[in-house]
Amino acid sequence: MRICIFGAGAVGGHLAAKLAAQGHDICVVARGAHLEAIEANGIKLLQGGKTIVGRVRASHRAQGLGAQDAVFVTLKANSLGTFADQCAPLLGRDTAVVFVQNGIPWWYDKRLSRLDPDGRLARAVPAQSIAGGVAYSANEVVEPGVVENHVPGNNMIVIGRADCVETPLVRNLRAALEEADMSSPPLADIRQSIWQKAAQMLGNSTLCTLTEQPVGAVRNDAVLKDIADKAGAEGRAIAKSLGVDVDAAPQRPSGGHASGATSHKPSILQDYERGRPMEVEAQLMAPLALGRAAKIATPTLDVLVPLVAAKAAAKGLYSH
Repeated sequence: MRICIFGAGAVGGHLAAKLAAQGHDICVVARGAHLEAIEANGIKLLQGGKTIVGRVRASHRAQGLGAQDAVFVTLKANSLGTFADQCAPLLGRDTAVVFVQNGIPWWYDKRLSRLDPDGRLARAVPAQSIAGGVAYSANEVVEPGVVENHVPGNNMIVIGRADCVETPLVRNLRAALEEADMSSPPLADIRQSIWQKAAQMLGNSTLCTLTEQPVGAVRNDAVLKDIADKAGAEGRAIAKSLGVDVDAAPQRPSGGHASGATSHKPSILQDYERGRPMEVEAQLMAPLALGRAAKIATPTLDVLVPLVAAKAAAKGLYSH
């Protein structure tokens, strides 16, 4: 298959390396030193004591890469405007555009206008092309062109069209992921996985960011774990009010949804520590806004989310 990975960072680099190693025609859009290293050496994936090298076509822009069977957009939610500006050359009549991100995606609810400022994404991507993706995969860019996967054998990428229609292309993408050692089970509605992970992150990511500690440290502290559990339960209550059954979301190969990488830091904390714009809007503000619209009581999130937003804003990494 012809597949573009738009934003070949931690998650995108993992996808690109494994799919390319399976013989798919993979191109990536990246930037800076990371792009230069990929152009010179391909994408290197470190996983469980072995190195997988994916040979890919790489560019800083989509122009010239050609129409694709599918595009996996693995940019952070606050960088999606770049994709909207560049995506046209990648899109054929039947191209699937899979937005793999944390939190609530831009296409989920038109009321969440801050997720698609000025409607750029809605204009750029035909509605019938949109698919959602949820990555259960702990990865990190350890040096330019090199990605480390922390959970070998326990990675899952769940994908499904926004309209829930099963198509041969979606099934082929799942098969390609499975063949590349990434679990990709079928599901009734991608929203189940979106909300399952969103609820999980509402607990873990908020507490990890506020305390600047990895997941394991938070989960092993009885007081912090209790707060995180309450926040996660509020997230699941919001999902339920919207008719989404998070318990029906597919599980990882090991069972459950946790990665098992207790020393791993959530992406939003990694961004805070490295001075990168944080996905506060998609991961925290959007689910809370949907909860308020549904009149769901969220006393824990009403405290945690503004605290994380204020911490991010104080460092210039989020604008209200």
